Amino acid sequence: MTTLLSVLTGMALMLALVALMSRMMGFGAQKPSDYATLEPRMDIRHHLSGPLRCEGVIYGPLGRVTSRFTADMDGRWDGNRGVLSEHFTYDSGTRQDREWRLTLGNDGAIKAEADDLTGIGQGKQDGAAVCLTYTIRLPASAGGHTLQVTDWMYLVDDKTIINRSQFRKFGFKVAELVATMRKPDA
Repeated sequence: MTTLLSVLTGMALMLALVALMSRMMGFGAQKPSDYATLEPRMDIRHHLSGPLRCEGVIYGPLGRVTSRFTADMDGRWDGNRGVLSEHFTYDSGTRQDREWRLTLGNDGAIKAEADDLTGIGQGKQDGAAVCLTYTIRLPASAGGHTLQVTDWMYLVDDKTIINRSQFRKFGFKVAELVATMRKPDA
């Protein structure tokens, strides 16, 4: 019994260590300033303006693709305030619309609001990247769960953005999204 308890305790410590290391060294450890010197520089007022086409996949908690989607987006800006309208079509045939209301501070700080967020999302643009964190409430058809989201957008060139997002519940990753956003003529 003592040996079994020792083995279980050791396994629990190893899992905790792996979880801590992944948070300190992986996706969650990035900071916008890590990308401050990269070019081209991302400015959401320019790069999330006008029509955009998005294609992506969503991975479930075990790393397998659970959904594919396309989206037509349109960004409109008036100074440092903008609206990004998104119209998603999933491989299941389901459609979803979202309208982001964005405010960009002079220091690169971003505030984001949408009807399916709980509270206000916070983010930062720096160099060739944008990070945005928020809490989203999934539609009832998707379980109605409330998830913590970290979005990273990386500017590849003046017309292409790679988006990687992780969705967490109680600190555990339950989904990940990878998508490409492009200007239609790209």
